[in-house]
Amino acid sequence: MLRFFDMLGWMLKDRRLQEFVLRQGGGDDQFFMGARQTPRIRAELCLEAPSGLYGYRFDLAHVAGGDSVILMNEAYRDAPSAAQAEVEWTPIGAASKESCLWDRQERAAKTIRGLLQQCVVYQFHDTSPNSAIHRRWDITDAVRLRPDGGNLAAVLLDLRHADSQRYALIVRQIRRVLPAFQDFVLEEQAGKVLLRWQGAQSDKVFGSHLTSDGSLRVFCLLTLLNLPSARLPDVMLFDEPELGLHPHAITLVAEMFKRLSKKRQILIATQSPYLVDCFELENIIIASASHGETRLRTLPREQYQAWLDDEYQLSDIWLKHSVGEME
Repeated sequence: MLRFFDMLGWMLKDRRLQEFVLRQGGGDDQFFMGARQTPRIRAELCLEAPSGLYGYRFDLAHVAGGDSVILMNEAYRDAPSAAQAEVEWTPIGAASKESCLWDRQERAAKTIRGLLQQCVVYQFHDTSPNSAIHRRWDITDAVRLRPDGGNLAAVLLDLRHADSQRYALIVRQIRRVLPAFQDFVLEEQAGKVLLRWQGAQSDKVFGSHLTSDGSLRVFCLLTLLNLPSARLPDVMLFDEPELGLHPHAITLVAEMFKRLSKKRQILIATQSPYLVDCFELENIIIASASHGETRLRTLPREQYQAWLDDEYQLSDIWLKHSVGEME
């Protein structure tokens, strides 16, 4: 599911669907069990905005020559009320390698494009020696945190200068889960900044290469979740944000997710019992494998109320069955 929204971002934000497909292994790998078994993907989205309901749909077909994909049957529609099913679809162009929605200037098309461009998938997993977070970063790239956290040092430096109270809050929250942390050491050199920090027990300054993977992810998550609303996308998707985090840190991050969800749409993919227990039953969507397919479903409270009345937590119910199942 997260990869689908990631693909939408590449399609509609930068018009780079073909590059996304190439980075994800080629056209055949985008189709369930390969294009021979699944020759076409059909997608239809219903989007809600203050101005009404909007629909966007398209097909993806495999192109054997070059192992790429092609967009077909792209269309959109809008309706001011819930009667969207009665509104006709507006076709957009013919088959194309990139989305034709980008070229349309009608209000509905621009609204749909704007909504989908505001979907960002955050994944702070890559902390390898060559990852972006270890590089010196241009200080002007500091408005929004990048999906991989690569410009973290630039964002923190900007907050320290422009919003010192918010910066101080981030530092305090990091200290709560990493007692050895004192403060960031952010020094501009030739218009760039490197992520470094000082420990609480000495004046030793640590570079990101001497920092644990879990600590780097804590830095990214707590910075992102404390940014002002104007610097956050409308839809935020997180891929296993609990990786490498202490249970106490998971609890803190979960509370921040819930607070932010009042202003932003947030989706989290996780396999962590600790993180699952931080949310209500109605917030959980189960991904189950069935004959190689992934099926998504919600959990009716009446089906599990007896467990909850016996003071079982969600993770207790989950762990008593196969992973991904709660039946």
